Amino acid sequence: MSFPRVRAMIFVAVLFVTAGVVVVTAINRDSQLLPRQDPCEPGQIRVNIDVPDEEQVTVNVYNATSRPGLAEQISNELANRGFTANTMQGLPEGEVYANYAPYDLAGYIFYGPEGVGAGWLMSAYFLRGEYEPKFVEDKEGPEVDLILGQGFQQLTTQTEVNQRIADLGQPLPPPGTCAA
Repeated sequence: MSFPRVRAMIFVAVLFVTAGVVVVTAINRDSQLLPRQDPCEPGQIRVNIDVPDEEQVTVNVYNATSRPGLAEQISNELANRGFTANTMQGLPEGEVYANYAPYDLAGYIFYGPEGVGAGWLMSAYFLRGEYEPKFVEDKEGPEVDLILGQGFQQLTTQTEVNQRIADLGQPLPPPGTCAA
């Protein structure tokens, strides 16, 4: 064999070895092969911060005012805006709800781990400072409970809803939780 031919074969062999090393390194560093890291710390509650469309949100509307028929009126208005709205009689039971009496603000929005995004969306229907959101860790399902308080005048207009959504930014997981 001639020297140039041996050199060419050595060069090709080095290329094959180098290519093999690059391929093995790429496979070893491929993050898709690694197990997914759990975003939650031990003890944190997993929550859904995805913002649904109004059509995907069920709202239970309660009246904590002295104005008869207010829950039904607002349920109808929310239904006209795309929500599934249920008019509820009385107020929800439980210590979490009782802590807010006499319900002086315009609205109180209660949601559980599956309803964080839905609660965030509902908050856009109130002006800043008119409502109080409350995460209830043992509340089951994605439904939102809306309690209309003594300060309630009206829901925001559709233009105001759009502005509020822009102002609110993205929903964040409540303290002690993580987005799953």
